[in-house]
Amino acid sequence: MELEIAIEAPWPDACDWEALAERAAAALAAIAPELANPRLSASLLFSDDAEVHELNREWRGKDKPTNVLSFPMLEREELLALAPDGPPELLGDIALALETCAREAAEKGVSLEHHAAHLIVHGLLHLAGHDHVHSDAEAAAMEALEIKALAQMGIADPYGDRDPLTGSPTGN
Repeated sequence: MELEIAIEAPWPDACDWEALAERAAAALAAIAPELANPRLSASLLFSDDAEVHELNREWRGKDKPTNVLSFPMLEREELLALAPDGPPELLGDIALALETCAREAAEKGVSLEHHAAHLIVHGLLHLAGHDHVHSDAEAAAMEALEIKALAQMGIADPYGDRDPLTGSPTGN
């Protein structure tokens, strides 16, 4: 999957955010074959709370910032049926809010880089039609994919309660 990346807010220079996003997409494509389709592209915006707040209000009717927004362009069935040959297809758009992401990372005791990687993986899964709102089973399946992709990047389980290889609860 090809990512178009825009960094519009002052995200810290300590990380190469574009390289991080590419690593996250590659790790996810390795475990979710539908995201390995060479025709796919997605846009990723590293922004700030003000812009994400505006997007959240306009597109979701929620008058507050959030950590990540995903705007899918394909239905899951379309994605799964997409042949590997043909013209490029836009999977969708993702936006991350710096201040919210940084606050959450601090609250969780993880680096901003690791939290952003998790949110990129999370956003890409939403673009691929995965969801965590409608059922516990869907939420567990999505979390398991997140954990596996992040483990491939050397990032610990962000939920802290699942085996990184199987996605099964560890009993902790």
